[in-house]
Amino acid sequence: MQNHNFKDQGKFQRKMTSRHLFMLSLGGVIGTGLFLSSGYTIAQAGPLGAVLSYLVGAVVVYLVMLSLGELAVAMPVTGSFHTYATKFISPGTGFTVAWLYWICWTVALGTEFLAAGMLVERWIAIPAWISAAFFALVVFVINALSVRSFAETESFFSSIKVLAIVVFIVLGLGAMFGLVSFNGHHEPVLFKNLTAQGAFPKGFIAVISVMLNVNYAFSGTELIGIAAGETDNPKVAVPRAIKTTIGRLVIFFVLTILVLASLLPMKEAGVTDAPFVLVFDKMGIPYAGDIMNFVILTAILSAGNSGLYASSRMLWSLANEGMLDKRVVKINKHGVPMRAMLLSMIGAGLSLFAGFYPKSTVYLALVSIAGFAVVAVWLSIPISQINFRKIWLKDHKESDLDYKTPFNPVLPYITIILLVISIVGIAWDKDQRAGLYFGLPFVAVCYLYHYWRYKKF
Repeated sequence: MQNHNFKDQGKFQRKMTSRHLFMLSLGGVIGTGLFLSSGYTIAQAGPLGAVLSYLVGAVVVYLVMLSLGELAVAMPVTGSFHTYATKFISPGTGFTVAWLYWICWTVALGTEFLAAGMLVERWIAIPAWISAAFFALVVFVINALSVRSFAETESFFSSIKVLAIVVFIVLGLGAMFGLVSFNGHHEPVLFKNLTAQGAFPKGFIAVISVMLNVNYAFSGTELIGIAAGETDNPKVAVPRAIKTTIGRLVIFFVLTILVLASLLPMKEAGVTDAPFVLVFDKMGIPYAGDIMNFVILTAILSAGNSGLYASSRMLWSLANEGMLDKRVVKINKHGVPMRAMLLSMIGAGLSLFAGFYPKSTVYLALVSIAGFAVVAVWLSIPISQINFRKIWLKDHKESDLDYKTPFNPVLPYITIILLVISIVGIAWDKDQRAGLYFGLPFVAVCYLYHYWRYKKF
């Protein structure tokens, strides 16, 4: 499979190591989904429901990565699952998956920049959209320098937020067991808050309805597949990145949400204020809230950094496959697809709608649209893997695969079922139905356009 189908248009540079791949995936995941949307999940599903939903989300993302690992090691191409869907499902599906993933990350850029603007309001009383525009420019410059500088910057950003999460978990556990002051007292809080309003205050259906939001929080792990085409040794780097990333994600996300849900009352949770900052403020540690606010701001910019990388590469892949104007395939001397990156910055403009509508409303709408898109893209991965394995076994043995999805095809089918449930679940959440209202027609338009243009689905 070709990684570049046009001559004299420049080349991607294999400048990323397994360390960069791991930090890139971690950087793409740990952003607003954990630092901001987690408050909404607690408010909707209840503290215990939030912990349960993130546990299930961790299982789902692990299952998706098992399927992606087999495909990415066998065919390490920039474009990843869009290329796999084209080859192993149908050209129309590949076309739709590529555009869905581009939509996912361009919309996610809007959520990241808007969230950054909302955090700045803690210090400076300026409209969120102004700060969002500034941060969009910063992220663009970082991506425009070179692939290597992007990867190193992302590694630095990711290190900061990993350290912050570790500190939060340690201090949070200290507050839970009465070792750290909380609300002015040194009394053990333990796990009483998890069921203070009952196990599931709004019913179990609320837990299902937030699964799309939780899956959005885990979006970014699939960047392992996207970056495989720019990795120095995919056969070693991809499996290692999958193992290390998933293990740390489960620890970071599930343990963090357990601490957060145990300390933050359901009635105080939401998306207007960062839940981590609220918890640190309650600990009474001087400037801890402000420091955490700064760390979260850094983390969000890191996720935006990864998002622009992902969306520009997917757009480049579309052009490389002849599904978009070939001028977009141009790669400059720094190994950056500048034209694809400029087009992907459209997503940053979505955050500016906060100047016309309430920012919390805009944020939730953007999250639901991005969540629908990423889950729909994930859905194509186990389907592609099932079909790939069938084709592979016609001319090869299973043992010839360098990386194998275990318990094939049972696990891929379980993955498909869980992803479909998370998509259907948002129909019960009025704040997230925007994902369905936008996503389903968008999928239909993509398929119809592809059929009109190429006379096949």
